Amino acid sequence: MGEDENRRTPHDVVVIGAGFSGIGAGIRLRNAGIDDFVIIDSAGDLGGTWRDNRYPGVAVDVTSLNYCFSWEQNPRWSRLFAPGEELLAYAHRCADKYRLRPHMRFDHHVERMRFDGQSHEWTIDLTGRPPLRARFVILATGGLVQPKSPDIAGIDTFMGKVMHTARWDHDHDLAGQRVAVIGTGASAVQVVPSIADEVEHLSVFQRTPIWIVPKPDARIPASVQRAFESMPIAQKTLRAITAVLTQAVFLGSILYYRQLPGLARAFERICRAHLARQVADPTLRDALTPTYSFGCKRPSFSNDYWRAFNRSNVDLVTAPIETITPTGIRTVDGTERDIDLLVLATGFKVFELGNLPPFDVYGPDGTELGLFWDEHRYQAYEGTSVPQFPNLFHVIGPYAMTGSSYFSMIEAMTLHAARCITEARRRGATYVAVRQEPHDAYFAEVQRRLRNSVFVNGDCTRSNSYYFDRHGDTPLLRPSTGWGLWWRHRRFDLDNYEYRTAEPVSASATGSAHATARSPHGDDVHA
Repeated sequence: MGEDENRRTPHDVVVIGAGFSGIGAGIRLRNAGIDDFVIIDSAGDLGGTWRDNRYPGVAVDVTSLNYCFSWEQNPRWSRLFAPGEELLAYAHRCADKYRLRPHMRFDHHVERMRFDGQSHEWTIDLTGRPPLRARFVILATGGLVQPKSPDIAGIDTFMGKVMHTARWDHDHDLAGQRVAVIGTGASAVQVVPSIADEVEHLSVFQRTPIWIVPKPDARIPASVQRAFESMPIAQKTLRAITAVLTQAVFLGSILYYRQLPGLARAFERICRAHLARQVADPTLRDALTPTYSFGCKRPSFSNDYWRAFNRSNVDLVTAPIETITPTGIRTVDGTERDIDLLVLATGFKVFELGNLPPFDVYGPDGTELGLFWDEHRYQAYEGTSVPQFPNLFHVIGPYAMTGSSYFSMIEAMTLHAARCITEARRRGATYVAVRQEPHDAYFAEVQRRLRNSVFVNGDCTRSNSYYFDRHGDTPLLRPSTGWGLWWRHRRFDLDNYEYRTAEPVSASATGSAHATARSPHGDDVHA
């Protein structure tokens, strides 16, 4: 570690983030013959979202068959929707199999990054450590990293225990506790039924109800796991089928709403029927029914969230919160509920200033990336590159995410970065930046395609959705299928980028001293 921090030449690549995005980037780089890279993370271990989110009931919300790398499928998932600890274990296995641990540096908290327009190097300032220098940087910091606390009066005065779902304290005993959960998104959908039978009383404070689809979850028998191991084609086939179904739910009904309005309405009917089967009380059922179009807010899968409200010790509170007191929560109707534990299931900062990126990033002309996006709207060529910021690639950039899972995006964005870096090495270039014209054309294309989405054609006014940023844009989702995403990143024109060479050019800067450049496609992944 000391050698890395004091070396005179920059690393070829620094990857920031050691979750699945960073792991995927490391695998791509090694496969492209780029061996001089480090993966840094502010935490003490790898795992990202699955390292941080350890609350009761945490599980993947798309099928496990799709929530993994296409080149490293796991035949040993215990369930169709695997619990969180299995995802974390999978991350560790990937890091071990692809020999990434020697490249990882933990407890490296980034304060800022600066690009030198003469040397074509990024300087990465770290808290309490010497800066790192890199020719290229891949930002793999994730989107669901910084917990979001609600802006509610009095929250700092509460004298009981406060936990965000992403910072769960497993040493805290829930037995006999009066608990309040604020939020009804994906985390609440999982945690509420998981703790309902353990606590004395549970109050769930709902601002916006959520559409919930029946969860086709089941334990995967050992015989099926063995079949997946001996016949990988069986798992690949089932993966393809579930990918089609997942994209029908999350893409067909959301991004192609204008062409397929009946699909979204069909899912609304499915969700209402699901609610009717689980909740008999018509007043409660009405309170749990969303009043916005399916897809405006991320829907979820569950078979037991709505059912939890039938319990005598669980209340749904729809009255807005007036204030949090030292001993409880008071709503605007004057009711005050005494509680012992406050659980914040309030999600994360996503596309907003201070999260993407989570630290200051200064381009060669002094422009700061977060401020640029906040002022000029979130935009990036193919979801990964911004013209004013050379040698920088995002894994989760504006309009990057689509497909059947987060992994579709990881594989596409890391392929894009590897192609560009490999091409720069082939040309002996030390600088690569997307040209303004293709960048602007892509942004215009995205906005044009989004005219078909539920965000434009549905009723999203009451959704309170994190899909929308302060500009009214929806920069999280790319209006494309997962297969379209893969094709574009494999086939984009490398001449859409500008290449330059710093003077003088050292062998380590171009990478010629490290490895021979391979095909820019880099599709085959090897351990």
